[in-house]
Amino acid sequence: MSSMSMIGGAILIVLVAGYIARQYGLPPPPPKIAGVDLGTTFSSIGIYHAVTGATTIIPDEIGKKSVPSVVAFLPNGTVIVGTRAVEQQEKNPQRTIYDAKRFIGRTFEKDNENFLADQKRYPFVIKLDDTGHAFFEIPLDSGTRKLYPQEVGSIIIDYLRTAAEKHLKTPLKQVVVSVPAEFGETQRNVTGKAAELAGMEVRRVISEPTAAALAYGLHKKKGVENVVVVDLGGGTLDVSVLWLQGGVFVTQAMAGNNRLGGQDFNDRVQKHVLSALQKRFGSIVSDKEDLQQIRLEIEKAKIRLTTHPKATMNFELKDIGKWNYELLRDEFERLNEDLFKSIERPIEAALADANLEPSEVDEIVLVGGSSRIPKVRQIVGHYFGKPPNFGVDPELAVVTGAAVQAGVIGGGWPLQVAAMELPTKRRKRHFYTEEQKVNEKEKSVYKPPNFGVDPELAVVTGAAVQAGVIGGGWPLQVAAMELPTKRRKRHFYTEEQKVNEKEKSV
Repeated sequence: MSSMSMIGGAILIVLVAGYIARQYGLPPPPPKIAGVDLGTTFSSIGIYHAVTGATTIIPDEIGKKSVPSVVAFLPNGTVIVGTRAVEQQEKNPQRTIYDAKRFIGRTFEKDNENFLADQKRYPFVIKLDDTGHAFFEIPLDSGTRKLYPQEVGSIIIDYLRTAAEKHLKTPLKQVVVSVPAEFGETQRNVTGKAAELAGMEVRRVISEPTAAALAYGLHKKKGVENVVVVDLGGGTLDVSVLWLQGGVFVTQAMAGNNRLGGQDFNDRVQKHVLSALQKRFGSIVSDKEDLQQIRLEIEKAKIRLTTHPKATMNFELKDIGKWNYELLRDEFERLNEDLFKSIERPIEAALADANLEPSEVDEIVLVGGSSRIPKVRQIVGHYFGKPPNFGVDPELAVVTGAAVQAGVIGGGWPLQVAAMELPTKRRKRHFYTEEQKVNEKEKSVYKPPNFGVDPELAVVTGAAVQAGVIGGGWPLQVAAMELPTKRRKRHFYTEEQKVNEKEKSV
């Protein structure tokens, strides 16, 4: 029997099985693989429903779908994750770890100014081992615990998986995990290691822009060719230009700022609030618990300002007592005016690298919690001359796409979508602000290209389906595939960061 006959037979089996299952209301197979977005600020887990083609993002034990990427330790060693970790953060800053993704899979020189600034910025202890990898030191009653970023990630993933298993009443032992498009082989592997430490087998690592595009169903939308994904999270800005043709995604260009995100907006407000406190009371706030309380109130105010014109911050500080400060949205935008404006530079650079004009972009996708900020949406919409997509929760877009990918790998009756991502050689242009005070050197991370299609993504009830699936023929509404391509990402820094802008390859 010819290979094409086998493929045709396999497709027929799938279609008949799906038809019978739907006609007679047979229960769908339980999900085998979860999709996980291990984010800098928030993390989520989701699954894909084979019969309906829908995804479910599963809440944790207190009902949160976006779980803060925060891990805390009590003095006796008890571990707390997510919202509960945030709630005790003010009283336990030295044992509460966040932003671990900023350090995952990276190495630093001991005199690296960014790392030295981070050591001062965070209330917990960060050090470098002999190989230049960052780790956290947690003071416990039993002694000091040493924790690497991937171990923090594994605790978060285990927390998400436990909640999902309880919700689904079935074990989840495999995972598709998302990473920034710029991540090289080392960072991708270390992120995968986090999932493995949580007891899960990593079936695929998918880039966040591809996952976001899948979440919006752009792979099935007619007339869509050029897609721009703007991902503004808690700590980074990433801009990716995707080219879609015949169900195939190719990343044409990337640009971004590794130190521009919601936390940087908060830092501006914090500086302003501390200045106001000093003028009002004549004292400088230096207590770590007080500073952490101020950070938390600023974060709450920023979130409220996405839907309200003003927000009141309530403080109860050790040396000052009770004090309230009303922050207006206009004031928030003024304090961050140059940072908001700097968002345009990576967008402009990515389009230039892709040889595209703003008018040639068919779809703009906003991802990341900071993309909820009205000023961000206004700037992006004004740049392209049309509003970006708002249909999917920006904090859940990536995990939704990862869940879709997981569902396809796991198999199912109506094979409606398939995201295929193959290794690529890529460069990213970085743009920094002067505030970072760093001279970036060119670095290159190369992942050897694999020009074959992973059989895992082309298996239907045991039969390899490659030509038919990739061709996107009638029976299978197959979708997104990311092909090997040379791509670079440029990183931009705003004036405040005092850095010579150089191309950096990742």
